[in-house]
Amino acid sequence: MARFHLRCIECGDDFHEDPQRLVCTRCAAKQEPGGTIRGVLEVVLKTLPTSWPHFRPSDPEYLYAFLPITDEGALPPLPIGDTPLLEVPRLRLELEMPNLYVKDDTRNPSGSTKDRASLLVVAKAVEYGCDTVATASTGNAASALAAVAAAAGLRAVVLVPASVPIAKMTQMLSYGATVIPVEGTYDQAFELCIAACDRFGWYNRSTALNPFTIEGKKTAAIEIAAAMMPATPDAVLVPTGDGVISAGIAKGFRDLEGAGLIPSRPRLIAVQPEGSSAIVRALRAGADEAHAMPGAISVADSLTVEMPRNAIGCLAEVRASKGGGVEVSDEAILEAITRLAGATGVFAEPAGAAALAGLDAALEEGLVERDERVVLMITGGGLKDVEAASRAVQTPEPVEPTLDALERSL
Repeated sequence: MARFHLRCIECGDDFHEDPQRLVCTRCAAKQEPGGTIRGVLEVVLKTLPTSWPHFRPSDPEYLYAFLPITDEGALPPLPIGDTPLLEVPRLRLELEMPNLYVKDDTRNPSGSTKDRASLLVVAKAVEYGCDTVATASTGNAASALAAVAAAAGLRAVVLVPASVPIAKMTQMLSYGATVIPVEGTYDQAFELCIAACDRFGWYNRSTALNPFTIEGKKTAAIEIAAAMMPATPDAVLVPTGDGVISAGIAKGFRDLEGAGLIPSRPRLIAVQPEGSSAIVRALRAGADEAHAMPGAISVADSLTVEMPRNAIGCLAEVRASKGGGVEVSDEAILEAITRLAGATGVFAEPAGAAALAGLDAALEEGLVERDERVVLMITGGGLKDVEAASRAVQTPEPVEPTLDALERSL
């Protein structure tokens, strides 16, 4: 008997697992070129644990309990997840928030939350007998797929904007991926990846299009809940681009609530840069769909999308959690990099630091209160985009190798 089936988040139609089907066949008929993905499918597990498993979150037994894996042996031999939920005393003191936490996903193997999705997608590719997995990416998903595919012995083909930060490009090349820099935007790379997978028969990992990307990212929520029990967070702030990390975390808390492992779900606060904020704008307008932002731009390259591919699902999940969304400036994001690093020791790329910038905005807008249990999702490490991070600091001038010169510089 199958452990799970797939359900359309729009019409509710159910489907059996099929590697050739990534979206709902009925709702996909409404798909517009370059538009948000119509007919996104979510995983419905037949059973979920009713008590917490006695394994580490990165153990195959733990992952098998919560994820739609048919064969534990298909899991790549690369531990992913089980990242720390940090108590951050100095940041708590600065913000007067005694119950503030940081989920440090910079400690995943490739340095970002995207590893969680790639773990499950690659495991499913192994189960299906696929030898090549492809994705479009702003950078982190490409590096994540490259890392996990390398561990599993699969070929990774990644399509990224030619403007991708050099550190991310170097990372994915080092893992042995076939890297295709695209002269265009992430959105154009996304459409090209769909066409390439259709022509060459590759398994498509692209975010939202592949239902296992959302499902894989829910493991972050499961880890947060396990670390905080018996308490649960009141709110989780999530840097948001396409909307898949936000939806995945919401799905994790929803599954846990349904299994009786937590009493209620936290509010989800989507954080987007002002220059790429289609989801937050839709939330504020009360719209069920997002409108594209042509020419979207931000220092947070990982959050820069013209049309969020999982806008429909993300909007629904944020509203169901009674959460909201905030926009933050690039200046606030850059400032948050050094604030976060200086107070917690966690060095984040701009997209990851956006969570802290978003907390300032959420406090100002009354979306969170200072005495609540609040979690910041730090989704990517600072070494992924050192050029951007360098804009947040002032490089000192060199000094002569004498004590007098050193003292003058202090």
